[in-house]
Amino acid sequence: MLCGACIAGQSETASREISMDAQWRFNRGDVSDARCREFDDRDWQTVDVPHDWAIFGPFAKDAPASREGAFLPSGVAWYRKHFSVSSQFIAKKVFIEFDGVMANSDVWVNGHHLGHRPNGYVSFRYELTDYLKFGANEENVIAVRSDTAKQVASRWYTGSGIYRRVRMVVVDPVHVAYEGVYVTTPEIASTHATVNVEVRIENGSDEKQDVKLSATIVDPDGTVVAEGNAASEVKPGASRLFAVHSVVANPVLWNLESPELYTVIAKVMVDGVSRDQVSTPFGIRRAEFRSDTGFSLNGENVKIKGVCLHHCAGALGAAVPVSAWEHRLSRLRELGVNAVRTAHNPVAPEFLDLCDRMGILVMDEFFDCWTIGKRREDYHHHFREWAHRDMADTLRRDRNHPCVILYSVGNEIHDTPREELAKSILKDLVAICHDIDPTRPVTQGLFRPNVSHDYDNGLADMLDVIGTNYRDLELLQAWRDQPGRKIVGTEQGHDRKIWLACRDNAQHAGQFLWVGIDYLGESWQWPVTTYNSGLLDRTLRPYARGRERQSWWSETPMIRVFRRIAPTEQTPTDPGYEDIQWKRQQVLFDDWSPRATDAHEENVEVYSNCDEVELILNDRSLGVQTLPSDANARNWSVPFEAGRLIAIGRNDDVEVARDELTTAGAAARIEVRVNRSTLAPGFDEVAYVEATVTDSSGVRVPRSECEIAFKVDGPGKLIAVDSASIVSHEPFHASRRRAFRGRCIGIVRATDSKGVLSVTASAEGLMPGAARVDVLPE
Repeated sequence: MLCGACIAGQSETASREISMDAQWRFNRGDVSDARCREFDDRDWQTVDVPHDWAIFGPFAKDAPASREGAFLPSGVAWYRKHFSVSSQFIAKKVFIEFDGVMANSDVWVNGHHLGHRPNGYVSFRYELTDYLKFGANEENVIAVRSDTAKQVASRWYTGSGIYRRVRMVVVDPVHVAYEGVYVTTPEIASTHATVNVEVRIENGSDEKQDVKLSATIVDPDGTVVAEGNAASEVKPGASRLFAVHSVVANPVLWNLESPELYTVIAKVMVDGVSRDQVSTPFGIRRAEFRSDTGFSLNGENVKIKGVCLHHCAGALGAAVPVSAWEHRLSRLRELGVNAVRTAHNPVAPEFLDLCDRMGILVMDEFFDCWTIGKRREDYHHHFREWAHRDMADTLRRDRNHPCVILYSVGNEIHDTPREELAKSILKDLVAICHDIDPTRPVTQGLFRPNVSHDYDNGLADMLDVIGTNYRDLELLQAWRDQPGRKIVGTEQGHDRKIWLACRDNAQHAGQFLWVGIDYLGESWQWPVTTYNSGLLDRTLRPYARGRERQSWWSETPMIRVFRRIAPTEQTPTDPGYEDIQWKRQQVLFDDWSPRATDAHEENVEVYSNCDEVELILNDRSLGVQTLPSDANARNWSVPFEAGRLIAIGRNDDVEVARDELTTAGAAARIEVRVNRSTLAPGFDEVAYVEATVTDSSGVRVPRSECEIAFKVDGPGKLIAVDSASIVSHEPFHASRRRAFRGRCIGIVRATDSKGVLSVTASAEGLMPGAARVDVLPE
């Protein structure tokens, strides 16, 4: 319960936002009268949000969301939160903000309906003031109904429920409007940068107010570097836009290597008294798309090496902690990735905060469909009524993030064959983007543009940057037909020739691969639950195609060895090879433990960006190969013999990278590694624990599929387990997981602010392994 006494007496700034994440009462299924304040919910489950109830399963072949929803459940669910509000806030304005509710949400406070929102990805806000009961002994109830019952409503797993954060906002009647701060840097030089701050201030009182705005700019070190003021009268019940223009000397620019952030502190004053204060991080940077040289950041050409990502995170579902995203993005960046496309919907605001801090470029995308749907119950039913509002709200929320370089108003839109309909819709969408944020260009992922004549009929040229999915050669031809066009590949497969088309044409700004990380849903058929064409699998282990991409994209010397097997080796009963059952193709494996141990040839494939690679088997050199100019892999045909296979990468005759595969013996023990050494309590802090089955020498046993049990001791808990298997229907919320290719993971969270958290992984007949994590104060 949120008690007024807990927040009374705090400063105006400190009490402006109050977390409402804890202690919701939850019920899966529709319930009559659950919207009413007096409804008895004492037997409901108590949960904290963010909360994705669908990820708890179970998987079912007849699930309404079918293969698109990973065969996981959907339906109606209710959340109710009891809280009190201090009588000190009677003269304030009180709002409730949701960062995302999946989907078709309705919200009530004390039985009063506040609103409905069909889009499960957008952030929204309702005012509570007139319906609250004030006082420490007065109880208020927020009730939320979410509804994902109508299926199929998406082409991928969406999650269900209040899966993002919730907060209460308490402000003076004279306050900064919702998402009312807008920061731009129209002039940037080495000696100075112009910073324009626009702030919309609302007067919710019954009298006109003489309002003064002060805007203070703080540099990345916390030093005040500029200040400005503006003053004006604001009529009762009205709002006014205030503008402050400042100059920052010797600006530190935001870039990929050093993503430095400034902060503008907007303070609202009336009669010399502070009424409201909002802090907004921003970056000083110049991002530009050019028709001849592609994309540049701060005047330096940058090839966009991007991936598309959905909003879920494997076993965590759609309720994703920030540290999980940080781990995921860090693993992608190791492969050379520098950009993300938010496929195909608004993301959680903290995701963009993280990209700001990490220096990751973002294409911010809004819609997967317009008026013509892709699935029976998808957003096309709501587009005409809600699209402009949903997009405008998201633009105002996201427009201060330096990571955002491009807005996308649609993905593979099926309206485009109807030329006049599509042009009419696109004209309005582009105009809204330009009106709310004229500093960023607009694109969309065009769908078969040569078929619908988008390049010829003028539709493509309504976009600031022409984006096309998969047809890069056609996109380049469209540029040749009209060289003034700016172009970017909005979605690509992993083909080498498509990368070369991007690499070798300066006008091509870059590409976004489908997909960065395997995701739940959009599978082929039961029992497959996952779309597995990522650079990383669900547990964040790189596939061979991820290492291949690293050899093309990373500047850091790297080398990785794989053996390529042909379809004839596929055996449905072969443990650990279940993915091959569903993708009949040649497959690469990072082990030197083939099924066949008799005399045979192995096709060894090496990915490296080093000038020279030498392959060595059991201390015998198998030769040296130089770096191909066409980005091809380096291959050897190797007579198999058990032992050790080593690849050495050299630049200028100096070893700079090495990889090694060793034939595995019998399974003997479990090795445990954790991705971080410290944790603080709270939703956003998690650690990934990897358990690997090895032989007595520490070599992974790739065919082991033993069941591994995780046990947590100390101030923490296990919140999920996973493997890379795309056909496993084991629950994610469990303490055991069957190994896939000799490994699986557990994800843990701290529950207290002191001590040491220990995780043990064990399996029958094997020596257990353990890892420790220090728990820090929150």
